[in-house]
Amino acid sequence: MSTLLTLDTARSNDGKLVLIAAGEIDLSNIDTFTRALTMAIEETAGSDGKLTVDLGTVKYLDSAAINVLFAHAEQIQLIVHPFLIRIFTITGLTELTSVEPASPNGS
Repeated sequence: MSTLLTLDTARSNDGKLVLIAAGEIDLSNIDTFTRALTMAIEETAGSDGKLTVDLGTVKYLDSAAINVLFAHAEQIQLIVHPFLIRIFTITGLTELTSVEPASPNGS
């Protein structure tokens, strides 16, 4: 059974593309997440700056999701649920890309 994951894109106040994920990211939906991430990165290619990936409402992700984020670390910056900051620090992802906590009232 697939884990619930919704993906959307939006524009930040400065007009840059943001990929927004909600739900859980695990092996059951990693292909969908990877496709959406790759497409969003391609859409931002040539722009000044990295793609923002908003994981502010994601409270669970497995190693498959972490691996995908590592593979694209040079092209992304992350906004994550405060609960996940420690995971990104322990794995070393914070050394490769910007990882910021989401605001308490949502990202």
